[in-house]
Amino acid sequence: MKMSDRQKADRPREKLHVKGAGALSDYELLMAIIGSGTAQADVTKIARDVQKLLKEKGSELTYDDLLAVKSLGPAKATQIMAGFELWRRQFEVSERPIIDSPEKAVAQLADIRDKKQEYFVCLTLDGANRLIAKRVITIGTLTSSLVHPREVFADAITDRAASIIVAHNHPSGNLEASQADKDVTARLQNTGELLGIKILDHIIITKTTFQVIG
Repeated sequence: MKMSDRQKADRPREKLHVKGAGALSDYELLMAIIGSGTAQADVTKIARDVQKLLKEKGSELTYDDLLAVKSLGPAKATQIMAGFELWRRQFEVSERPIIDSPEKAVAQLADIRDKKQEYFVCLTLDGANRLIAKRVITIGTLTSSLVHPREVFADAITDRAASIIVAHNHPSGNLEASQADKDVTARLQNTGELLGIKILDHIIITKTTFQVIG
Protein backbone atom coordinates (compact mmCIF):
# COMPACT_ATOMS: atom_id res chain seq x y z
CA MET A 1 0.00 0.00 0.00
CA LYS A 2 1.35 3.40 -0.99
CA MET A 3 1.43 6.24 1.52
CA SER A 4 -1.25 8.12 -0.43
CA ASP A 5 -3.59 5.14 -0.03
CA ARG A 6 -3.43 5.23 3.76
CA GLN A 7 -5.97 7.04 5.90
CA LYS A 8 -4.39 10.18 7.31
CA ALA A 9 -4.61 8.84 10.88
CA ASP A 10 -2.64 5.74 9.82
CA ARG A 11 0.26 7.65 8.30
CA PRO A 12 3.39 7.34 10.46
CA ARG A 13 3.99 11.02 11.20
CA GLU A 14 0.36 11.69 12.07
CA LYS A 15 0.17 8.50 14.13
CA LEU A 16 3.33 9.46 16.04
CA HIS A 17 1.94 12.91 16.74
CA VAL A 18 -1.28 11.51 18.21
CA LYS A 19 -0.14 8.27 19.87
CA GLY A 20 3.61 8.69 20.42
CA ALA A 21 6.60 6.93 18.86
CA GLY A 22 5.97 3.77 20.87
CA ALA A 23 2.79 3.10 18.91
CA LEU A 24 4.68 2.79 15.61
CA SER A 25 6.13 -0.44 14.25
CA ASP A 26 9.77 -0.52 13.15
CA TYR A 27 8.55 -0.24 9.56
CA GLU A 28 6.44 2.82 10.37
CA LEU A 29 9.33 4.45 12.25
CA LEU A 30 11.51 4.06 9.17
CA MET A 31 8.83 5.67 7.02
CA ALA A 32 8.62 8.56 9.48
CA ILE A 33 12.40 9.05 9.32
CA ILE A 34 12.60 8.83 5.53
CA GLY A 35 9.61 11.14 5.12
CA SER A 36 8.83 10.92 1.43
CA GLY A 37 9.62 8.88 -1.64
CA THR A 38 10.40 9.74 -5.23
CA ALA A 39 8.74 9.33 -8.58
CA GLN A 40 10.51 5.99 -8.89
CA ALA A 41 9.74 4.57 -5.44
CA ASP A 42 7.13 5.35 -2.79
CA VAL A 43 8.35 5.83 0.78
CA THR A 44 6.70 2.54 1.73
CA LYS A 45 8.95 0.68 -0.72
CA ILE A 46 12.08 2.53 0.39
CA ALA A 47 11.32 1.83 4.07
CA ARG A 48 10.73 -1.85 3.31
CA ASP A 49 14.12 -2.10 1.58
CA VAL A 50 15.88 -0.32 4.47
CA GLN A 51 14.17 -2.60 6.99
CA LYS A 52 15.42 -5.64 5.07
CA LEU A 53 18.95 -4.22 5.17
CA LEU A 54 18.71 -3.68 8.92
CA LYS A 55 17.68 -7.28 9.47
CA GLU A 56 20.64 -8.45 7.39
CA LYS A 57 23.29 -6.04 8.66
CA GLY A 58 22.14 -5.04 12.13
CA SER A 59 24.61 -2.71 13.85
CA GLU A 60 27.06 -3.28 10.96
CA LEU A 61 24.88 -1.23 8.58
CA THR A 62 26.94 1.34 6.63
CA TYR A 63 26.29 4.52 4.71
CA ASP A 64 27.23 2.74 1.47
CA ASP A 65 24.68 0.00 2.24
CA LEU A 66 21.96 2.65 2.41
CA LEU A 67 23.11 4.33 -0.78
CA ALA A 68 22.54 1.00 -2.55
CA VAL A 69 18.80 1.26 -1.77
CA LYS A 70 16.97 2.48 -4.86
CA SER A 71 15.72 6.09 -4.54
CA LEU A 72 17.41 6.61 -1.15
CA GLY A 73 19.81 9.44 -1.90
CA PRO A 74 22.77 10.83 0.08
CA ALA A 75 20.64 13.26 2.10
CA LYS A 76 18.27 10.64 3.48
CA ALA A 77 21.05 8.07 3.93
CA THR A 78 22.97 10.64 5.96
CA GLN A 79 19.89 11.41 8.03
CA ILE A 80 19.36 7.74 8.86
CA MET A 81 23.00 7.06 9.72
CA ALA A 82 23.24 10.20 11.85
CA GLY A 83 20.16 9.12 13.81
CA PHE A 84 21.57 5.63 14.39
CA GLU A 85 24.96 6.97 15.44
CA LEU A 86 23.42 9.47 17.89
CA TRP A 87 21.39 6.65 19.46
CA ARG A 88 24.50 4.47 19.84
CA ARG A 89 26.52 7.26 21.45
CA GLN A 90 23.79 8.19 23.90
CA PHE A 91 22.38 4.83 24.89
CA GLU A 92 24.73 1.96 24.01
CA VAL A 93 27.62 0.98 26.25
CA SER A 94 30.66 2.34 24.44
CA GLU A 95 33.10 -0.28 25.69
CA ARG A 96 31.99 -3.89 25.50
CA PRO A 97 34.52 -6.43 26.76
CA ILE A 98 35.91 -9.01 24.38
CA ILE A 99 35.30 -12.50 25.77
CA ASP A 100 37.81 -14.70 23.95
CA SER A 101 38.76 -17.09 26.77
CA PRO A 102 37.05 -18.94 29.63
CA GLU A 103 38.95 -16.76 32.10
CA LYS A 104 37.43 -13.59 30.64
CA ALA A 105 33.98 -15.19 30.73
CA VAL A 106 34.43 -16.13 34.39
CA ALA A 107 35.34 -12.52 35.18
CA GLN A 108 31.81 -11.57 34.09
CA LEU A 109 30.24 -14.19 36.37
CA ALA A 110 31.55 -13.31 39.82
CA ASP A 111 28.01 -12.57 41.01
CA ILE A 112 26.92 -16.22 40.85
CA ARG A 113 29.92 -17.74 42.67
CA ASP A 114 28.32 -17.51 46.13
CA LYS A 115 24.72 -18.29 45.21
CA LYS A 116 22.98 -20.97 47.28
CA GLN A 117 21.07 -22.23 44.24
CA GLU A 118 22.24 -23.07 40.75
CA TYR A 119 22.13 -20.08 38.40
CA PHE A 120 22.35 -20.85 34.69
CA VAL A 121 23.70 -17.82 32.80
CA CYS A 122 24.16 -17.06 29.11
CA LEU A 123 26.62 -14.56 27.60
CA THR A 124 25.77 -13.56 24.04
CA LEU A 125 28.64 -12.44 21.81
CA ASP A 126 28.94 -10.76 18.43
CA GLY A 127 31.22 -11.85 15.59
CA ALA A 128 34.23 -10.22 17.26
CA ASN A 129 33.49 -11.97 20.60
CA ARG A 130 32.33 -8.68 22.11
CA LEU A 131 29.81 -9.12 24.90
CA ILE A 132 26.29 -8.21 23.83
CA ALA A 133 24.38 -9.20 26.96
CA LYS A 134 24.52 -11.34 30.07
CA ARG A 135 21.30 -13.00 31.23
CA VAL A 136 20.19 -15.38 33.94
CA ILE A 137 18.25 -18.10 32.14
CA THR A 138 17.08 -20.22 35.06
CA ILE A 139 17.46 -20.44 38.82
CA GLY A 140 17.34 -24.02 40.04
CA THR A 141 17.27 -25.85 43.34
CA LEU A 142 20.27 -26.42 45.57
CA THR A 143 21.41 -29.34 43.44
CA SER A 144 20.00 -28.92 39.92
CA SER A 145 18.87 -26.48 37.27
CA LEU A 146 16.61 -27.45 34.38
CA VAL A 147 17.47 -25.72 31.10
CA HIS A 148 15.70 -25.95 27.77
CA PRO A 149 17.45 -24.84 24.54
CA ARG A 150 14.59 -22.51 23.59
CA GLU A 151 15.16 -20.51 26.80
CA VAL A 152 18.86 -20.17 26.02
CA PHE A 153 18.59 -19.29 22.34
CA ALA A 154 15.51 -17.04 22.33
CA ASP A 155 17.45 -13.95 23.42
CA ALA A 156 20.56 -15.01 21.49
CA ILE A 157 18.52 -14.91 18.30
CA THR A 158 17.09 -11.50 19.24
CA ASP A 159 20.63 -10.25 19.92
CA ARG A 160 21.77 -11.58 16.51
CA ALA A 161 24.55 -13.30 18.44
CA ALA A 162 27.28 -15.09 16.54
CA SER A 163 28.11 -17.27 19.54
CA ILE A 164 27.29 -17.79 23.20
CA ILE A 165 28.99 -18.93 26.39
CA VAL A 166 26.87 -20.63 29.03
CA ALA A 167 27.78 -21.19 32.65
CA HIS A 168 26.31 -22.34 35.91
CA ASN A 169 27.50 -22.45 39.49
CA HIS A 170 27.83 -25.51 41.73
CA PRO A 171 26.88 -24.44 45.27
CA SER A 172 28.34 -27.69 46.59
CA GLY A 173 31.83 -26.62 45.48
CA ASN A 174 32.24 -29.79 43.41
CA LEU A 175 33.68 -29.00 39.97
CA GLU A 176 32.85 -32.35 38.45
CA ALA A 177 30.30 -32.19 35.63
CA SER A 178 27.25 -34.34 36.25
CA GLN A 179 25.68 -36.44 33.53
CA ALA A 180 22.85 -33.86 33.42
CA ASP A 181 25.44 -31.11 32.82
CA LYS A 182 26.93 -33.09 29.94
CA ASP A 183 23.49 -33.82 28.46
CA VAL A 184 22.53 -30.12 28.58
CA THR A 185 25.82 -29.21 26.87
CA ALA A 186 25.20 -31.71 24.09
CA ARG A 187 21.62 -30.49 23.51
CA LEU A 188 22.74 -26.87 23.36
CA GLN A 189 25.58 -27.68 20.97
CA ASN A 190 23.22 -29.55 18.65
CA THR A 191 20.68 -26.70 18.73
CA GLY A 192 23.41 -24.13 18.17
CA GLU A 193 24.58 -25.95 15.06
CA LEU A 194 21.07 -25.86 13.62
CA LEU A 195 20.67 -22.15 14.39
CA GLY A 196 24.15 -21.10 13.35
CA ILE A 197 25.00 -19.83 16.85
CA LYS A 198 28.11 -21.54 18.21
CA ILE A 199 28.44 -22.64 21.83
CA LEU A 200 31.98 -21.60 22.72
CA ASP A 201 32.07 -22.99 26.27
CA HIS A 202 29.92 -24.37 29.07
CA ILE A 203 31.60 -23.41 32.33
CA ILE A 204 31.06 -24.73 35.85
CA ILE A 205 31.86 -22.16 38.56
CA THR A 206 32.44 -22.56 42.28
CA LYS A 207 33.41 -20.01 44.93
CA THR A 208 37.10 -20.27 44.13
CA THR A 209 37.59 -21.83 40.71
CA PHE A 210 36.01 -23.02 37.47
CA GLN A 211 36.07 -25.78 34.87
CA VAL A 212 35.01 -26.00 31.25
CA ILE A 213 32.85 -28.99 30.40
CA GLY A 214 34.77 -30.85 27.73
